[in-house]
Amino acid sequence: MIAFLVSLAVLIGGYFIYGSIVEKVFQTDASRPTPAVTMADGVDYVPMPAWKVFLIQFLNIAGLGPIFGAIMGVMYGPAAFLWIVLGTIFAGAVHDFVAGMISLRSGGSSLPEIVGRELGTGVKQVLRIFSVVLLILVGGVFVVTTSGLLASLTPQSLNVTFWAVVIFVYYLLATMFPIDKLIGNIYPLFAGVLLFMAVGLVAVMLFGGVVMPDPFDGGIGNRYAGELIDTHPIFPMLFISIACGAISGFHATQSPMMARCMKNERLARPVFYGAMVAEGVVALIWAAAAITFTGGYDGLSSYMSEPGHSPSSLIHDISTGWLGTVGGLLAVIGVIAAPITTGDTALRSARLIVADFTRFPQNKLWQRALISLPLFALTFAVMMIDFNVLWRYFAWSNQALSVFTLWACTVYLARHGRFYLITLLPAMFMTVVTTSYILVAPSPEGFGLDYMTGIWCGVALAAIFTALFARSLTAMRSLSRSNL
Repeated sequence: MIAFLVSLAVLIGGYFIYGSIVEKVFQTDASRPTPAVTMADGVDYVPMPAWKVFLIQFLNIAGLGPIFGAIMGVMYGPAAFLWIVLGTIFAGAVHDFVAGMISLRSGGSSLPEIVGRELGTGVKQVLRIFSVVLLILVGGVFVVTTSGLLASLTPQSLNVTFWAVVIFVYYLLATMFPIDKLIGNIYPLFAGVLLFMAVGLVAVMLFGGVVMPDPFDGGIGNRYAGELIDTHPIFPMLFISIACGAISGFHATQSPMMARCMKNERLARPVFYGAMVAEGVVALIWAAAAITFTGGYDGLSSYMSEPGHSPSSLIHDISTGWLGTVGGLLAVIGVIAAPITTGDTALRSARLIVADFTRFPQNKLWQRALISLPLFALTFAVMMIDFNVLWRYFAWSNQALSVFTLWACTVYLARHGRFYLITLLPAMFMTVVTTSYILVAPSPEGFGLDYMTGIWCGVALAAIFTALFARSLTAMRSLSRSNL
């Protein structure tokens, strides 16, 4: 109990302490006009209230990530709690804040344009393709998961195909309608549901008479046993399993949407840094709930190994068991609404990215449809891929995107004479994580290399990137001296 409360306090305190430091490094300016004001178009650039922008950003980046990821990640043991807390404060929230602020300062530019300005045209072209593919994967993943769940909860006549069509129609509307219409009105409601569920779980764990095991009892070692230890090493597997609950490259594709809706730069810390901390809090709560409900790490492992059990079933069992009928209803709403509301903004972001690099205006409905319809056709094609393969590549691609974002943020801060270590260190770490993961993960997910070979290759790539950054930093300083 004490360990959980301390973790929660550190995470929340990180917003006020380290978040304030990061904000001072970037030097937000309340008097600086934002794109929502200077570029208002009634479609994508729409000024909205601060509370609404925060809740939309929170649901944009959260979805089911901090719930599913936390449940799967905590199976590795106490290291999951450390990664959620420290990863959120020093990596994920910094990543989201700096990327969001760069977009805010550059007219709401999408991620590939931001990265391209800092890392070069070649990287920009790669990111344009990579980010759109990732967003299409997100859309496809969450159509598949949600349509299947809805079909299992409704009469047989309403099958998977029916619900997939319904979700696609909603996606199309949310992608093309002005952001303050569907998204602006629906998202705050569902974000409130996710937060209410998290608060309810904390209340049960603290005052409901349940016994919360000490998450750090027995050390921070791997809780997988037997042969699973070899296939599930904490590093780097844990850091891919818990993505959205600690750091996620997907977030940087979402931030430009809210950068186009914020009325004041001083809202950046609560919206970008704060929404990531809120997501970390949700992940921490669900990780604690998973081991509390099942009786500990061994109990969780036993639960997940039983036929028919999955993170979805555990979410349902925890919600109905602790929160009753209302909790079950909220669980269903959350499990259904969260992926849908992640998928629609993913495809909306894909539209904005394509519009940005083609310089195709989006003021008229037919202009938005011209970009959206091909994206939806590609999303449908992606749905034909085996789901297990689809999910694995989505998870890795998500973290790989954070690497590009963090290096671009580092170059931006260095170029503007700011304290770039706040993004350099997480950039180096995530480079090692994503590289080693794809090298050591078993086929067909990865290359199945020897564990230590994969780790050292990741370290070597991080060192190469750091050396390239140091060389560019020297060039920037030389140019600065020559201009004096």
